[in-house]
Amino acid sequence: MPIIRVEMFEGRDEDQKSRLAESLTEAFIESCGGKPESVHVVISDVAPHNWAVAGQLVSKKAK
Repeated sequence: MPIIRVEMFEGRDEDQKSRLAESLTEAFIESCGGKPESVHVVISDVAPHNWAVAGQLVSKKAK
């Protein structure tokens, strides 16, 4: 069972996440084969104050 994990900033709605899951599943099946029902997509929303780039919180860089 392949698992595709996506971590991204919070703020996308359910429809956007649904389209993302469909697209990732289709791309996996096209690239690697298998059945769509075996592909799991886990989406984690992350607040900018919980994400850092180059040692600096994104929430502080955005200001």
